[in-house]
Amino acid sequence: MNLISENIIPGNHGKIFGTDVLKDEQMERVKVRLQKIDGVKSVTLIKGVFPKEFIVYTSKLISISTIQDEVNNMGLHAIPKGLFEL
Repeated sequence: MNLISENIIPGNHGKIFGTDVLKDEQMERVKVRLQKIDGVKSVTLIKGVFPKEFIVYTSKLISISTIQDEVNNMGLHAIPKGLFEL
């Protein structure tokens, strides 16, 4: 593994995660919880896709495991997708 595959790099590209969330209300709770992490600039929910996805944008280097752990603490899962949004 390397820096890019294990972390979310600050900037405007963010990192896409797939999740097993089924309801929009749960997605909103995930968004609010992730935005409380130091260094998370914003979280964008991607509408109209299944399984549901979200993008995390950061202002500093944050490990992917930090995001996954936070979502796992809610009883859900977050799986990172490719290296960069296309």
